[in-house]
Amino acid sequence: MIQVEHINKTFKVARRNPGMSEALKTLFHKRYDSVRALDNVSFTIEDGEMVGYIGPNGAGKSSTIKILSGILTPDDGRCLINGRTPWKNRIEHVRDIGVVFGQRSQLWWDVPVIDSFELLRDIYGITEHKFRENLNELVILLNLQEIIKTPARQLSLGQRMRCEIAASLLHSPGILFLDEPTIGLDAVSKIAVRNFILDLNKKHKTTVILTTHDMQDIEALTKRVILIGRGKILMDGNLEDMKKQFGGYKKLILKYSGKGLNLCEGMHMLSNDYSRDEKEQVVNGHAIIELDLDTIQVSEAIARLSSQADLTDISVSGDSIDEVVVKLYKQYEI
Repeated sequence: MIQVEHINKTFKVARRNPGMSEALKTLFHKRYDSVRALDNVSFTIEDGEMVGYIGPNGAGKSSTIKILSGILTPDDGRCLINGRTPWKNRIEHVRDIGVVFGQRSQLWWDVPVIDSFELLRDIYGITEHKFRENLNELVILLNLQEIIKTPARQLSLGQRMRCEIAASLLHSPGILFLDEPTIGLDAVSKIAVRNFILDLNKKHKTTVILTTHDMQDIEALTKRVILIGRGKILMDGNLEDMKKQFGGYKKLILKYSGKGLNLCEGMHMLSNDYSRDEKEQVVNGHAIIELDLDTIQVSEAIARLSSQADLTDISVSGDSIDEVVVKLYKQYEI
């Protein structure tokens, strides 16, 4: 279990005005501004849970992950992970966690990937039997057979990220921190990584905390979302509830023929392209109508429109997860 209570973290950031004279002044007198990265952050994550930790750039996501992994020490507050304080019990703590930073590598650049894996085996003190067992499983699940003997610098980004994930799991951690794990990956690689994480959680009950700007990752992997902005936890809840709250609109895309469409309350015409057959006195059209689900449901809207015209084709679409998150950010003004 992960328990975070009232964590605060402030950084000092050097500032100066542009120009050579200002640069010379900083040699003798540096000016610092304080940046509050985390402000009274609290949450609890149960064993085996997969949680999306989202927020805009500079919100405090990476700072939180670094504190949870023991890299940073907070100014104050309490954090217990499986009964240990990460920054006080680092050696014991790191044996039970895996960390993947999408923009940083734990592989040695000029040696084959398998050499990096074997060095990590020695660092973590993994037995030879357990290492081979885990390695064989990871190689198959992440499709590393063809690249494991290749130096890391010669791998594509997608290949390297799959190797990074494998490196983080060689010691069978119970908790996996993923910070932008699919950044820059193509569609095939993203799907492969997502499927692997889902299988990992299902098979080993691994706790996963995922921070990313790719909302498709969040939607594919997690049911719970924690929103952080300006260093504060702004929302902690179910992803489906969030989608219902901030995605309260649907779009009807219709092809129709008849005398036309008269909209009622809760319907808003976004576009309506039509042609009139004067001989038959019929309108043939293609319309896109937005529905406010607080006012009218999809089934009721279709029934009303069907009574006015012959609907020859109907499709229903809602806000994408990215559009929902944009609305969420706007509500909290972040």
